[in-house]
Amino acid sequence: MTVYEDLKWRGLIQDISDPELIDKLNAGGLTFYIGTDPTADSMHIGHYSSFLISKRLAKAGHHPILLVGGATGLIGDPKPTSERPMISKEEVLKNFAGLKAQAEKIFGFEVVNNYDWTKDINVLDFLRDYGKYFNINYMLAKDKVKSRLESGITYAEFSYMILQALDFLHLYETRNCTLQVAGSDQWGNITSGIELIRKKLDKTAYGMVMPLVTDSHGVKFGKTEGNALWLDKNKTSAYELYQYLINLEDSMIIDYLKKLTFLTPEEISAYEKQNTEHPELRAAHKRLAQEIITDIHGSEEYEHALSISESLFSDKIWNLSKEDIISSLKDLPNFTVKEGINILDLLVANGICSSKREAREMVSGNAISINNTKLTDIDAIITKKMAIDGEVLLIKRGKKNYYLALMK
Repeated sequence: MTVYEDLKWRGLIQDISDPELIDKLNAGGLTFYIGTDPTADSMHIGHYSSFLISKRLAKAGHHPILLVGGATGLIGDPKPTSERPMISKEEVLKNFAGLKAQAEKIFGFEVVNNYDWTKDINVLDFLRDYGKYFNINYMLAKDKVKSRLESGITYAEFSYMILQALDFLHLYETRNCTLQVAGSDQWGNITSGIELIRKKLDKTAYGMVMPLVTDSHGVKFGKTEGNALWLDKNKTSAYELYQYLINLEDSMIIDYLKKLTFLTPEEISAYEKQNTEHPELRAAHKRLAQEIITDIHGSEEYEHALSISESLFSDKIWNLSKEDIISSLKDLPNFTVKEGINILDLLVANGICSSKREAREMVSGNAISINNTKLTDIDAIITKKMAIDGEVLLIKRGKKNYYLALMK
């Protein structure tokens, strides 16, 4: 397949600005950019799913630029329903430094900051040199603006489109950047940049947008109970990322292999067959986790996450350190206990059981385990010998309810 055919097969192209772009993508040699605003000091897995296309195009002979928007981040791209909260210049600069280091490490490409070429433009020059090229009716017709007209949109947010168009123009003039790539929600901003280049320079630029990667219900990939899955392993461990990936819904896993890995069509077809015939093996899920975690954190972190996963809920848990367990299970219900407490008192005091009667039934019925060892004695006393490194107790009630206790 050609580059374009491969991208289409993987479901990575929703729209392009001009049919001429197809041949240019296949030929290689384009300089293109993809961007994000520094709203945090780490990217999350949603960024990864979008930015991975930079690696694909680089492998096809194109030159990528990653733009971290120190200027646009001070304004905020309009959300469909409400205004984004403003963040301080100091926080934006701090976040930029974090994202730059992370992007260079994971993607290995040049990173630029639009604050560098925007900060010295005064308001009169902005209006004369850029604002005059934007027709208000044209701006009002853009989806992001239209969605906010009823609830209201500030002038600052309204101007965001011009700022992003200015970026495309600047990179076109200074880097011969002729293509902008983004998620489908950026189509209006991209076409505004293309129009600005045409009007000011009488030149042709191109845009390409990808569908947003979502689950079967349309929820963005990586959104898990409101918590972001960060690419910084100190914020989201490789184990947490592994657990998210291997528990993705079966119906979407082949789509994710296409969009989020470099596996060949033949390899993905084999996983599709296996996923259909033996879904319980979760082979496709495990391969997805291996590909993504290895790409982000390296093979050593992947092997570590796999080892924790295989050990945590088996008798191998004693091979793990307390740090591994605590960092991996920090989202579990957790509490502290004192050595010498009776097992029934522990279960009731921490809400694992509603009463001592229920606690007795649970213990006597083999429904309670500590560090994967069944506890059947209702008179058992909790000691540090039961705890990993004298401190960590992984308590299980029934088949699925886990709690993390730290001994004082």
